[in-house]
Amino acid sequence: MFRISVLLVVALLLAGCQFDLGLSGAGPDPTVMALQTQVSLMEQIDRPSATALPPRPTDPPLPTIPPQPTIAASLAEAAIEQERLLVELYRRASPAVVSIEVVIDAGANLPEDHPTLPGVPDGPSGQGSGFLYDDQGHIVTNNHVIEGASRLQVRFFDGTTILADLIGTDPDSDLAVIKVRELPLGVAPLLLADSREVVVGQTAIAIGNPFGEQNTLTVGVVSGLGRTLRGPARSFGTFSIPNIIQTDAAINPGNSGGPLLNARGEVIGVNTAIAVSFGSTAFEGVGYAVPSGMVSRVVPVLISEGRYAHPWMGISMVSLDALLADRFELPTTRGVLVTTVQPGSPAAQAGLQAGGNRSVTMAV
Repeated sequence: MFRISVLLVVALLLAGCQFDLGLSGAGPDPTVMALQTQVSLMEQIDRPSATALPPRPTDPPLPTIPPQPTIAASLAEAAIEQERLLVELYRRASPAVVSIEVVIDAGANLPEDHPTLPGVPDGPSGQGSGFLYDDQGHIVTNNHVIEGASRLQVRFFDGTTILADLIGTDPDSDLAVIKVRELPLGVAPLLLADSREVVVGQTAIAIGNPFGEQNTLTVGVVSGLGRTLRGPARSFGTFSIPNIIQTDAAINPGNSGGPLLNARGEVIGVNTAIAVSFGSTAFEGVGYAVPSGMVSRVVPVLISEGRYAHPWMGISMVSLDALLADRFELPTTRGVLVTTVQPGSPAAQAGLQAGGNRSVTMAV
């Protein structure tokens, strides 16, 4: 077909170059006539046509099978009530959960006289979650979500985007507060629960923006309490975040900073990290949340002062067990063993010493 079209086009072009073939008296051009004859012959070639399928005998009907009966209402009642609870919880809590889009200036650490870097995008270069803390536009998130940001944009449940200002950060609890100057209609802050009342086995609901998918709900349970997460390293040592809540509610990149809720829709923690195997980044069933008790202590200070001063001792330590007690001939298997004391720290001023003798154990 393509060859025929080409020949037709060539024939037309050649015919267009002639000058009044019918009126000049010179007769038709033999080249054009040859092309026209060839096209006519090609058009007469029989083309294969689709072959119809032979008639098929009618298949005998299959036996009639009634549809599978639904589960009895009495058996499904508990599951239906659970569904209603989650639907209503999401309806109420979701508007307060936001996506935080972070712009990190690629030249932020360059000298002032450094030329502009070509090809650097102006759009978001990072993303996390957060939730509305009060009616003044303060939003709680993780410190690692907004760390290094030059500009912040908050995206609400209805698609509204508002620029935000950084109010305060605390790397040692991995908490931060940002603020928007206006709120969309229908948005109200979430309540904080008392994390001291959280128990293993209770329902845990995470709402956030994993992989940028806005306002996703996942459900699990509180898997463990009293976990510890290592904080940022400092010149004098590393802080640890205590009383971390462990959950199996699915948490993935982008969930950081979003709320972990109880069945009443109250915030019991701020989703902050996951445990992964070496070389993996996917959720494997172990997620961690900063407890709401720490949020209630740290966030008001961040709003008023911009930073939070944690009490510290200035020691490194390990928990005692039977093996350590036997090795160092200690009279107890409970407490901690001080391994280092930071010079000039409160611990050093109090006379604590590191070593393998009995004077460096502290009961807890």
